[in-house]
Amino acid sequence: MASEKAALQQHDAKGTAILPISAQDLPRDAHAHTRAHTVTKPLRRLAVLIGLACLAYTAYGFLTPAHGAGAACHGKQHGRTAPSAVRAGPLPPGEQSDACPQPRALHPSALGAELDALYAEDGYRRGAYEALGGAVRIPTESYDDLGPVGEDARWEIFAKLHEYLERTYPRVFETLKVTKVNTYGLVLHWQGSDESALPVVFAAHQDVVPVNPATADEWIHPAYSGFYDGEWIWGRGSCDDKSDLIAGLQSIDALLAQGFKPTRTFVWAFGFDEESSGAQGAGHLATYLEDTYGRDGVALLLDEGGGAWGTQYGGDVIFAVPSLNEKGYLDIRIEVTAQGGHSSVPPKHTAIGLLSSLIVAIEDAPHEPALLRGGGPYNATQCAATYAPEYPERLRQLAHDAIASDSALDDLRDALLEDVPRFDAILRTTQAVDLIQGGVKVNALPEKVSAVVNHRIAEHSSTSQLKDEFTHVLLPAAKRLNLSLEAFGANVSAGSGKAGHVVLSDAFGTGLEPSPVTPSDAGNVPYAVLAGTIKATLESAGWYNASGVVVAPLLQLGNTDTRYYWNLTRNIVRYKHIRDVDRYNGAHTVNEAVRAEGWIESVRFITKLILNADEYL
Repeated sequence: MASEKAALQQHDAKGTAILPISAQDLPRDAHAHTRAHTVTKPLRRLAVLIGLACLAYTAYGFLTPAHGAGAACHGKQHGRTAPSAVRAGPLPPGEQSDACPQPRALHPSALGAELDALYAEDGYRRGAYEALGGAVRIPTESYDDLGPVGEDARWEIFAKLHEYLERTYPRVFETLKVTKVNTYGLVLHWQGSDESALPVVFAAHQDVVPVNPATADEWIHPAYSGFYDGEWIWGRGSCDDKSDLIAGLQSIDALLAQGFKPTRTFVWAFGFDEESSGAQGAGHLATYLEDTYGRDGVALLLDEGGGAWGTQYGGDVIFAVPSLNEKGYLDIRIEVTAQGGHSSVPPKHTAIGLLSSLIVAIEDAPHEPALLRGGGPYNATQCAATYAPEYPERLRQLAHDAIASDSALDDLRDALLEDVPRFDAILRTTQAVDLIQGGVKVNALPEKVSAVVNHRIAEHSSTSQLKDEFTHVLLPAAKRLNLSLEAFGANVSAGSGKAGHVVLSDAFGTGLEPSPVTPSDAGNVPYAVLAGTIKATLESAGWYNASGVVVAPLLQLGNTDTRYYWNLTRNIVRYKHIRDVDRYNGAHTVNEAVRAEGWIESVRFITKLILNADEYL
């Protein structure tokens, strides 16, 4: 185990990626490639011939980088230069590119075909659909105001879910070692024969977002019916996240029935409060797992997240989008205290007016965007520019040039912000004033008011940098308004304090740094196994008729239970193997439902990942 752990620690953390855009998000010239498709292949052949000629001339000393046409054979550019004459794509999905490396499809050498045949049987599928529906019927709602386990009776519903799982999967719970952490956290341990091999961990969560009773009449089928209508499985949790939990148990059960005995240890960790904070569930599970397997003691960890797979860039190229990192998080409270009194004799600015001025100052100063080579947004853009059938030619060309040109990199950043509005949230730390409180009576001047600003911290920033920038933005306004200022426990020289006092603080003590980045370079075997399994699962599906699959990692804007698991491994991937069109109305809203046949694909994926990790990792 020590030698394998050391090898994993040596992996470089350069490769990651971002939230990809779809063809619908692109400007009108995105379809230029489609119009010019008939000439793409001849141009590509011509480019290859030119490149070979350049290499030949250089090799024989006739041309050098500093003279004549030889400069065209070298990609490095300094300063602002004209675009390269040779475009980087779109390449066929089966063709390799250094801009977006693609692992090969990885098929298990044993049991993969047999289990695919089982999963295609109507009887098996109906049993699986009922298993998921039964889990949905248990309303394991997670609330923001839940007290500690053992003190708040609302946790007790999770005991009913445990009973259901044990009754539905007796073979799993009798064969695997089962540990309960903080009462309702579930850990299933499938011991492998090679104790030196680091385990693989699959995470999911048992809880769901509460259903608003006022929306009950808006559901096509009741929110906790788990009803299968012949196409969809309905109810809260069918997408998020009982679908992943049950898919994992279905995979284990099928493998056990086939007599599979793993060489590597596999672990399932099921939290129970991901939708509130994760502290009671994954927070305790992380401590247990680290105590059991050690720091950096896990080879690979898979949790929910990522983006759906599909043909989001048009054509017949499938893009699958696992997430390799997450943005950070910080809620900052702005609290203003000022003199009270009767509203018939108001000051120039009441406490609410003072707070409003501070909020305006914040909203008038958005954080600076950044596009970093090797960062999430950069890498996903390179994947889209390299392989997407429909992508703006301007962005494709800039992405190609940005590999070597700093000025092109800046131009690419600006073009993404201009052409694709979603990148405004991707490339910068976002800020949203979501909560405000103040005033108790219409004829009484408010004495204490507050607002909370939610931040999702960009991968190039940090909580400390954000606090500094936030304070810096408010300082001139505090001076102008004669407000004294305390910023995160430190007094800051600002106004006289005659008009009032401002306190800035971490609103809920839940600040989170941007996550580490999972390596996606060619030498990182855990990522290659996972990405290769994604490809193999798609390419072996009965409906598959695409020209190829591209795995394009993304940056996740929200946070998952993986925030607690950073000490276990650098190889953390967030991915749910399902298409957007297989989710009826998304998650956290009315009419949550998953297309049953689409969900079976996630069972196939998890099964193949277990087999591949056991064989190739």
